Amino acid sequence: MAAETNQTSGSPEPTPPKKRSVLRLILLALAVIIVGLVIVIAMQPADFRIERSTTIAAPPEEVFAQVNDFHAWQDWSPWAKLDPAAKNTYEGPPAGTDAVFKWSGNNEVGEGMMTIVESKPNELVRIKLDFIRPFAATNTAQFNFKPEADGTAVTWSMYGPNNFMSKAIHLVMDMDKMLGSDFEKGLADMKSKAEAAHAK
Repeated sequence: MAAETNQTSGSPEPTPPKKRSVLRLILLALAVIIVGLVIVIAMQPADFRIERSTTIAAPPEEVFAQVNDFHAWQDWSPWAKLDPAAKNTYEGPPAGTDAVFKWSGNNEVGEGMMTIVESKPNELVRIKLDFIRPFAATNTAQFNFKPEADGTAVTWSMYGPNNFMSKAIHLVMDMDKMLGSDFEKGLADMKSKAEAAHAK
């Protein structure tokens, strides 16, 4: 009588019940974490606002001119020197409402467009910010100018809606601190330029 031989098929062995239970628990835990994270992100504020101020020893009309003309930004903008090879273009009027500034550069400056949508001489400049990369977003930047005994108080703010991605970024990065430091540097450079020009 021929000896019997055991033959096994090429199909994998079934997962033991214990391993299946552990796998199900892991997947369930991951699902709970993901759902919880989505809920936490969704509960973040629907809008954001970043604001910094300084006082410049120059009259409002001289400080206003530093913002109302995009060409002047190259001397004080905190992002102007991050990419010397960036492509900058200007459209529309040379200054004031409807003036447009477009930029395209490296990963630090990205790509986007600024449009002055409101300009009140020596009082306010409001700008529409359209970011294209590294991520798409539309926000508002605003500069307010207020005369004071020792010069002009300038407040630079940026505000807009927080989409889901923005809310997620705000969870891991302090955007107020990060962008706020850029605003502080920009205002300090604007102060130096305006005060130097005023002293001539």
